[in-house]
Amino acid sequence: MEWTDSAIILAVRPHGETSAIIEVLTPGQGRHAGLVKGARSRTLRPILQPGNQIRVIWRARLADHLGQFQVEPDELGAGVVMEDRAALAGLNAACAMAVLALPEREQHEPVYDGFKVFLSALEDIDIWPAIYVRWEAGLLADLGYGLDWDKCVVTGTTQELTHISPRTGRAVCAEEAAPYAPKLLELPGFLRGTGAIGEGEIAKGLALTGYFLERRVLWPVDKQLPDARERLIAALEREGRL
Repeated sequence: MEWTDSAIILAVRPHGETSAIIEVLTPGQGRHAGLVKGARSRTLRPILQPGNQIRVIWRARLADHLGQFQVEPDELGAGVVMEDRAALAGLNAACAMAVLALPEREQHEPVYDGFKVFLSALEDIDIWPAIYVRWEAGLLADLGYGLDWDKCVVTGTTQELTHISPRTGRAVCAEEAAPYAPKLLELPGFLRGTGAIGEGEIAKGLALTGYFLERRVLWPVDKQLPDARERLIAALEREGRL
């Protein structure tokens, strides 16, 4: 068995004295693990960092085996964020969410494409937090749990959509939401492309996507939101970006 694909490194775990098991996200094979021999060498260590984009060749005797990766560098952007605490927290959160939420060896090309957009924006803190929230929303959608913010679930209007029902994942307009606001989730305008990223908007977005990721994706398989995501929220709060 053999395939070749582009990949984003999600996680690296030491294996034995010189090797590592890495998890990658690919457009064609989804989240996939494999063994890399000599992973601790001076040549491979800078390449095998979460967030780096590589080319991989996977080989195994049988399809259900762990298999081995042969790796080649493509875009090694992980080093750029190492000295930016907030960007590093964002990268770690995205990698952790992908590992937790995505079924292994199941194709989710839109999630991969969105991850690449997120990586390309990590040097600009003015935009990457919003892109991260949109990536989480896209992750929900690609897993079959997309939020519906096109029109109000009660009236059908497409105007002044301010909240999401925690029960249905559908939008509610301001007038209908008013009596029930404490029980609803706020919908930031930037997710719909109808508003600027104002104060508190990123926090609202993270609360919204986190609620549904937790309850619809993770809790059914006895998982919780990763600690890396909490560290991301703390980092954005320190930077005044929530």
